[in-house]
Amino acid sequence: MFFDFVSLFPESFASYLGVSMLNRAKEDGLVSFSFANPRDYTTDRHRTVDDTPYGGGAGMVMKPEPLFACVEDLLGASDVPRERTRVILFSAKGNRFTQKDARRFVAEYDRIIFVCGRYEGVDERVAEHLVDEELSIGEYVLTGGELPAMVVADAVTRLIPGVLGNAESAETESHTESGVLEHPQYTKPEEFRGWKVPETLLSGHHGEIAKWRAAMSKKTTDE
Repeated sequence: MFFDFVSLFPESFASYLGVSMLNRAKEDGLVSFSFANPRDYTTDRHRTVDDTPYGGGAGMVMKPEPLFACVEDLLGASDVPRERTRVILFSAKGNRFTQKDARRFVAEYDRIIFVCGRYEGVDERVAEHLVDEELSIGEYVLTGGELPAMVVADAVTRLIPGVLGNAESAETESHTESGVLEHPQYTKPEEFRGWKVPETLLSGHHGEIAKWRAAMSKKTTDE
């Protein structure tokens, strides 16, 4: 899977994408991360990427020209067919990102281009004519689209075959297609500060353990 991040601050991705599972997936050739700065696609000497909104209002809006030029350049230089590429803009009015979307992206696409807005957002013509869909990761406001892009890249990467050491992990955890949350997990020590691991998990009876986990998953989901 190829991930392209269109951002005015590409350096903000290094610390997260360069460690743990995401970095291992990159080193194993399962994913690729690249970055493009819209400022490099400006045509004026000040490298202007934003301007005041028509009609007045606070803040600045990202201009369409650099974003169109940047994304279209990425699309034109790619060997991945357009139908296997998804261009995503993060927006407060976008659809809420879910685990179902993560699975859809893995199944249907080989490349995802994330357009990370800043300031008061992007010119609406970007949403209408450049990107394929708009996403939101929650009902709150962030400084830019970089954090949401990393959230989605993480959620998608861990579903790519070969990324997780145990493929079962992706099938049994919370928010899978079963619709239930994962059961509580315990590890050593057996007792910590007087709090003990449930006896069922220590019993060695796999049937009883499975029933306990199913019951706890249901309880957690219902709550």
